[in-house]
Amino acid sequence: MREIRPAAPEVAAPEPLDETLLRDLQRRLDAARERLRGVAHRTPVVTSTTLNERTGTHVFLKCESVQRMGAFKFRGAWNFVAALDPAARARGLVAYSSGNHAQAVALVARLHRLPAVIVMPSTAPASKLAAVRGYGAEVHHHDLAGETREAMAARIAAERGLVLVPPFDHPDIVAGQGTAAFELFEDAGPMDALLVPVGGGGLLSGSALAAWRLLHPCDVTGVEPAGADDAARSFHSGRLERCERPDTIADGARTPSLGALTFRIVRALVDDIVTVTDDEIVAAMRFAWERLKLVIEPTGALGLAALLCGRFEIPWRRVGVIVSGGNVDAADALRWMSAAPPRP
Repeated sequence: MREIRPAAPEVAAPEPLDETLLRDLQRRLDAARERLRGVAHRTPVVTSTTLNERTGTHVFLKCESVQRMGAFKFRGAWNFVAALDPAARARGLVAYSSGNHAQAVALVARLHRLPAVIVMPSTAPASKLAAVRGYGAEVHHHDLAGETREAMAARIAAERGLVLVPPFDHPDIVAGQGTAAFELFEDAGPMDALLVPVGGGGLLSGSALAAWRLLHPCDVTGVEPAGADDAARSFHSGRLERCERPDTIADGARTPSLGALTFRIVRALVDDIVTVTDDEIVAAMRFAWERLKLVIEPTGALGLAALLCGRFEIPWRRVGVIVSGGNVDAADALRWMSAAPPRP
């Protein structure tokens, strides 16, 4: 079993995980797998000889880019809503998100025949905004109203009696997201390392939980944009750091900080968090498009970018990479890739 990392000394560290909480999270992960069975897509694991030769290892890409609504977020949203008391669930849902969580909650509400209100910035990618509306959700732009997204969502929830679906910092959200890594281990076998995009930490902490649950002693590493490096700074300082003005094309990683719960899990079960630049993200997207025939959004390309840009001295033989999503506006993707020369 993976050794639980102690809190760093002499800093304001998160409360450490104890065995009771870990067992509860394990139970929730097992329950999430059952709730999502036959509902979420069991997404493919893609391999590539070209990618293996370029990186000097065997790479297994878990393609959540072809999950329902195009991202792993469907897993956590479905699990959270399915776990609600039926009377609470019937009240309807509200969520705040720049894109993928918004789409996930909107789709889950549609599948459950529930009303949904989604709080988004007016600058959200057009493709994501169109998808949310296409699923039938009501959209409110918090930046145009002069409120924070959290405040607007809380106000709407109170006024209408809706259930707020958190984007990452809840045990049932974490457990739902962790099912992606669980499937990767089941379908491709044990990994020496697992690379996971990190924004608010739901996918990273859930993935680390899956490795712990299956007793796989692999190195779990989060990958974050350099322009939104709060998680990396938090991991290395032992304090919960914030990034108030994230500057990155990876809109799914623009969260200001990890959550209280996800930070505790990350500190206990994750081995490292590294960063990549936007140019490295674009290069990875282009490589995926041209050589792997995969459409990946910037946040979904974080793990692949870390591999391709040589962020690691790779001692591993088998590396899993969670490709977290594929919801990218075509015009944006073409502009980014046209502006950046291809890497050799």
